[in-house]
Amino acid sequence: MYRSARGGGGCSLGGGRILIALILVGVALFTYFSQRVYNPVTDETQHISITPQQEVALGLQAAPEMEQEFGGESQDAQGQALVDKVCANIVKSSSANQTDYPFECHLLGDQQTINAFALPGGQVFVTEALFKHLETEGQLAGVLGHEIGHVVARHGAEHIAKQQLTEGLTGAAVVASYDPNNPNSAYAAQFAMLIGQLVTLKYGRDDELESDRLGVRFMSEAGYDPRAMLRVMQILEESSSGGRPPEFFSTHPNPENRLQRIQQAIDEKYPSGVPNGMVQ
Repeated sequence: MYRSARGGGGCSLGGGRILIALILVGVALFTYFSQRVYNPVTDETQHISITPQQEVALGLQAAPEMEQEFGGESQDAQGQALVDKVCANIVKSSSANQTDYPFECHLLGDQQTINAFALPGGQVFVTEALFKHLETEGQLAGVLGHEIGHVVARHGAEHIAKQQLTEGLTGAAVVASYDPNNPNSAYAAQFAMLIGQLVTLKYGRDDELESDRLGVRFMSEAGYDPRAMLRVMQILEESSSGGRPPEFFSTHPNPENRLQRIQQAIDEKYPSGVPNGMVQ
């Protein structure tokens, strides 16, 4: 009788874990899918849990730490002036001006790390190492247009919502699968976390392709030749031929056929060919 009662209690405990897990899954899914926001620039409805004002605040809060990590603000006054000029041209003359983000583009002093990145809310960065590899103003416009695309598409805010969803689902999987009397069940929890990481990686690649398309669009609207972005990709590939790939490919996953996808975006915008006179 004692063993039977104990066994019944074990079943009840397991059933309780499943019930709690189901509740956690339901809350995570409801929260994620109920938070829908329309983006007029990308013409997409997105799942986002924070406001543009919160994005701006997050970006401004994180900017000093990011600057410090990549050598601080550059001492190259001419270089920063060019970055400011191209950044202002893109924001003022493209669909990016339909947003309320206070864009600021920074040249950072890191001369070893080839990278560019953007924080939510409009803080955009390019390192001297990448800047010095660029050959023309149009190529700089391609880099900045791509990063501004990340901001306008609200990829950072999307990732926050996806991370919250992933954490909710992972937490539910851990609750459902972990048994304190069975140490092997910890592996199930680790496997659930791996699944969450894979989901996040997939969305990162999709984001890069969308930012490439937006970069082509924004730089073209600002008068820059979008074919310069193709050369940027080639420069990045060439810079990795001697050893470790540039950090840009670590923070910007490089899907296969990315050059072809950029060319496709150019052809769609200019089916009769890129007009003459655009800034190279």
